[in-house]
Amino acid sequence: MNFNIEQIIMMLAAAYLLGSIPSGVWIGKIFFHVDIRRHGSGNIGTTNTYRVLGPIAGSIVMALDISKGAIATLLPTFFHVTTVSPLVFGLMAILGHTFSIFDKFKGGKAVATSAGMLLAYKPAFFFLAAGIWILVILLTSMVSLASMIGFTLTTIAIFFTHDIFLSALAVLLTIFIFYRHRANISRIRNGTESMVPFGLGNLFRKRRSSTK
Repeated sequence: MNFNIEQIIMMLAAAYLLGSIPSGVWIGKIFFHVDIRRHGSGNIGTTNTYRVLGPIAGSIVMALDISKGAIATLLPTFFHVTTVSPLVFGLMAILGHTFSIFDKFKGGKAVATSAGMLLAYKPAFFFLAAGIWILVILLTSMVSLASMIGFTLTTIAIFFTHDIFLSALAVLLTIFIFYRHRANISRIRNGTESMVPFGLGNLFRKRRSSTK
């Protein structure tokens, strides 16, 4: 199917609007009557939703944010568009998630939506990133550290595919995610980063606290 430039622009706009949906904010307000931007870290993503609203809400937000990136990346497949890379549509969703038109051009840290793009484009790398993410959380109890390490190692693995566009985008996203986590990096260095209530890192922190 041949699409003209106006139709492709409309699809790109749709991908951005899809990514812009602030899942954490809407779920918090509709089902819990809580604005998560006013609690915890103030972030609208999975980790703060988990912290403020609990594991069920956090898991739902993560699934929705992953879905945003995946659906946007699949748009050209749905409409048989071959003239624009699916990664461009995925990137628009990531931009929407990070600079949401529904949240005064603020947003999340792009981890889950970027993972969704990988799920739709190269599922093997999504599962690699997810596996690393889970392992690092179990070892450190830090979601932020797991996200940064997961993206870094997955980006290195992507280089071996010789997909230049995906490799370049992976590098840019990894740099961007490190930038978005700069406050977390500072807290990790100071030993004050928030931890999930499971994993070895949380266990060690509790032991240290009990011996003081």
